[in-house]
Amino acid sequence: MSLTPAFLDELRARTSLSALVGKTVKLTKAGREHKGCCPFHNEKTPSFYVNDDKGFYHCFGCSAHGDAIRWMTDQRGLPFIDAVKELAAAAGLEMPAQDKRAVQKAERAKSLHDVMQAAAEWFETQLGGLDGAEARALLERRGIAEATRRAFGIGYAPDSRSKLRTALRDFGDAMLIEAGLLIQVDGPTGPREPYDRFRGRLMIPIRDARGKVIAFGGRIIGEGEPKYLNSPDTPLFDKGRTLYNLDRASAAARKADRVFVVEGYMDAIALAQGGIAEAVAPLGTALTEHQIERLWRMVDVPTLCLDGDGAGQKAAVRAAHRALPLLQPGKSLSFVTLPDGQDPDDVMKKGGASAFEELARQPEALVDRLWKHELAAEPLVTPEQRAGLRARLRELANTIADKEVRLEYVAAFNTRLWDFSHPERPSQSFRTFDNGKRGKAPYQPVSERVLAISKAGIDQVTIVPALFRGLILYPDMIRPLSETLVRIPVNAIRLRQVRERLLDAALHEDALDSARVLTILRQDALEPVVKKLGEVTLAFSFLAHKAEPEQARRDLALVAEKLDVGPAIETEIAEARTRYSDGWNERDYEEYVRLLKAKQRMDEVFMDALLPDEAPAA
Repeated sequence: MSLTPAFLDELRARTSLSALVGKTVKLTKAGREHKGCCPFHNEKTPSFYVNDDKGFYHCFGCSAHGDAIRWMTDQRGLPFIDAVKELAAAAGLEMPAQDKRAVQKAERAKSLHDVMQAAAEWFETQLGGLDGAEARALLERRGIAEATRRAFGIGYAPDSRSKLRTALRDFGDAMLIEAGLLIQVDGPTGPREPYDRFRGRLMIPIRDARGKVIAFGGRIIGEGEPKYLNSPDTPLFDKGRTLYNLDRASAAARKADRVFVVEGYMDAIALAQGGIAEAVAPLGTALTEHQIERLWRMVDVPTLCLDGDGAGQKAAVRAAHRALPLLQPGKSLSFVTLPDGQDPDDVMKKGGASAFEELARQPEALVDRLWKHELAAEPLVTPEQRAGLRARLRELANTIADKEVRLEYVAAFNTRLWDFSHPERPSQSFRTFDNGKRGKAPYQPVSERVLAISKAGIDQVTIVPALFRGLILYPDMIRPLSETLVRIPVNAIRLRQVRERLLDAALHEDALDSARVLTILRQDALEPVVKKLGEVTLAFSFLAHKAEPEQARRDLALVAEKLDVGPAIETEIAEARTRYSDGWNERDYEEYVRLLKAKQRMDEVFMDALLPDEAPAA
C-alpha cells in the first residue's frame, strides 16, 4: 500500500477536525476556532484550540499539536495505518490498493480477530454458568466488582480439554490453533487431537490499542502451576510489544500526564477500579525496548511500580538497564517502591487510592535507582571495590546513545561518587546560593576595589573561558562540579568541545593533573582554544600565581555556580517586573525582594573570588 502525500492531504481536507475532536472533548466556538480544556494535560482554563480552516489543533499550555491523523495516533493510541483507515472510512475515501499478499494478511488478521472476540464472549458466558461458581468466588475474594468485571471482560475457561473447541468448531481447528486457543502436539504416528489451551482458569482478555481482543491471560482457579498462563505469540499477539490495559490507559495517561507500569493484570484492574485508570502491565516478561518506547508515546517519564519483594525490585533494575541505551532528552523512567511484600493490589485493598497516591507522590529518578543498586552491589571498603563501583557506573553511562544525556549521567554519577568519597566535604557544600532557598550564603564585606570592578561589568562571555582555564589548573574540581558544568550555557562550539573533553577525562581517569589535561586537549586539536584560555586576564584567585589552594577551589566552585544559577535569577527578576508592572501586592513584592537579595548575595560572593592585587597564573 502506498499512501501518497496527495491522498493524505485529501483525507485531512475531508475530515472535520472539530467534529472529530468534539467526540471526546467539549468544545465551544471561539471566533473562527473552537476551544476547550486540553485532553493531554489537566487544566481548568481552556487553552486547547482547534482550527478547521488550517486543519490542526494546538494547546498553549502543554504545546500538544497535530492534525486529524496525529489526533488518532496520540489521543486514541492507534497505529498510523489504522488511524488512516478509520478516517478514510468516515470520510468516504477508498484506501489505496494493497498488493495481494497484504490483502491476504489483512483478511487473515480479520478472521483471527473474529475468533478471539468469539472466544472472549464464550468465556464470559461460562463465568455466569454453573461451572463458573468457583471463578466468581475468586473475583469476590479479590474485591473485583461486577461493573469492573464487565468493563475488563473477565470470563472463565471450564476445566475441560474440548469445550472451547466444540463451541467454536465453526472456525475450524487450524484457525483456533493459529489463534493460540488450541494446542496440538505430534505423536508417534502424526499429529494428535488438539485440545483447549486454557482449562480451569479465570480468563482476562488482552486487547490492542484499538480495544480488539488479541490474546488472553488465564489465572489458575485454586492450586496449580503456572499461576498465570498467557496466549503464545500469534499473528495478532507479540507479548514483547504489547502492554496489558493499553487501550483503556492511553487516554487517561495523556490527560493525567503519567502512566504506571505494574506487574500483573490484577494490579492494573485494582488501580482502575479505585479510579487510577492510567496503569498498564507487561505480560509475564521483563519490560522490553518496544514496550518502553510505546510508553514514551504516552508520557515522557513512565513510573514503574513493581512489587516490593526482591523479584519486583530486580525487575525494576532490569528495566532501568534496558532503558539506558534508549534515553533521550526529556525521556526517562521513574520508580515507586512499594512496602516489602506488597503489590499495588494489596495497597489498594488496605488503604485505597489515597494510600497508593501517597506512595506515588515522590517517585525515584532513574539515575538514583541505578546509583543505589550499584552502591549496594558489594562492600566498598577497599580501593579495588571502590574502583569497581566507578567502573560499573562508567559502563552504565557509556551505554547511553544520546550524547547530551550521557554527559548528564556522567556528571550525576561523578557528583555522587565525590559525595560518597568525601563525606566530610560533599559537593553540596559548594552550593552557596540556589534562588535563596539555602539561606544566606557566608561572605565577607566586599571591598571598594571589587565593587568598582563589578560596576565596570564582567559578562558571561568573559567568565566562561576563565572558568575553563581554572579547571585546567585544578582538574580535581571537574568531577565534583560536573553536574553544574553541564548546565552552564556555552555558546562557542570550541568551548563546548573543551567542556566535553574535560568531563570525559574526569570520568575515565582517576588521577588527572594539569599536564595530562593539556595533553588530552591538544590531542583533540584544541590547542588554539587552550592558547586563548591562557590569555584570560581576570584576577580570579584560581588563576593567580600564588593562590591558596583551598580558596582557589572554593572560588572556582562559586564562579561555576554563578554561571549556572545567575541567568535563572536574572530571568525571574525580569519576569517579576513585567508580571507586576501594573501594581504589587504584599506577597508578590516580598518574592521580588527575595530575588533581588539572592542576586546581590550571589554577586558579592562572586566578586569576592576576584583578587585585585594578583595577576593570573601563567
